[in-house]
Amino acid sequence: MTVTPFRWGILGAGGIAEQFTRDVLRLEDHRVVAVGSRTQIKADAFADKFAIGHRHDSYQKLVNDPDVDGVYVATHHPMHMRDTLLALNAGKPVLCEKPFAMSYDETKTMIDTARSKNLLLMEAMWARYLPHMIAIREVIKSGVLGEIISVRADHGQWFVKDPNFRLFAPEFGGGALFDLGIYPVSFASMVLGTPSRVTARSTKAFTGVDGQTSIILEYPSGAQALLNTTNLAATPNRALIIGSDARIEIDRTFYNPTTWRVINHKDEVIGGSDKRYVGHGLREEAIEFARCFRAGEKESPMLPLDETLSIMGTITEIANQIGLKFEKFAQ
Repeated sequence: MTVTPFRWGILGAGGIAEQFTRDVLRLEDHRVVAVGSRTQIKADAFADKFAIGHRHDSYQKLVNDPDVDGVYVATHHPMHMRDTLLALNAGKPVLCEKPFAMSYDETKTMIDTARSKNLLLMEAMWARYLPHMIAIREVIKSGVLGEIISVRADHGQWFVKDPNFRLFAPEFGGGALFDLGIYPVSFASMVLGTPSRVTARSTKAFTGVDGQTSIILEYPSGAQALLNTTNLAATPNRALIIGSDARIEIDRTFYNPTTWRVINHKDEVIGGSDKRYVGHGLREEAIEFARCFRAGEKESPMLPLDETLSIMGTITEIANQIGLKFEKFAQ
């Protein structure tokens, strides 16, 4: 049976929008039919690069495009709530890039709006939809690990210390936590759920945003998650799930398509995968979003909206503890 292609509208014309579009174009039943930017020059340049027919000089025109089935919000994260609400209020389903918003309250507003309008909304935490993450969840569900004792994960990258670069710029919601730390926090949520206690410590980068943040999450079961994130250095970017009977080791880079192993308490490899993956990995979230759309589902069971809200609640608590405050955002 022939499937009608899902028609994407890309809101924003930056780097992550390019990566998403490039990956989606690998899919036979997906089309990128429109892009919206703040200027016609940027919209045309993006559209020319990917042979996109509809090129809009405003986000409003994009979300009003009748040929768009769903909108991918790819702007800077301080604008995610604004741009998601713009699309939802135009009647368009939304796949919103991570971090979903800048706070628990913003996240709740976005979710409440989608539910009130009976529209699909999904967080583009692309790692959660990857084949190796799906397989790891099945291993956890099987019980082979025994009782989960701890989760460990880090995400650190080295960047040129440019005060105008978004990871260092307060006006773009910069810092390690929101851009990089969201990965280990989301990973811990996937394995252990919502923590009962959050403890965070941070050192500042030269612009005042967090340059390194370490996090301990504690759970009612007694399990702990030990997480670290930094925008000042390249770290191993690996993850561990440690159970009473076995552990899972996920190689660099744990949130990318990668290899992983299940190892029992005798240090014997009893499972895992060394399969390689072609592409960036962003297309898996696009596939899931289109599946939900076609099935009439309003959120993804792989990352339900209540979990997105819980994750952003944890992020908000961490930000409060480390004194991460933003006086203004660039529009």
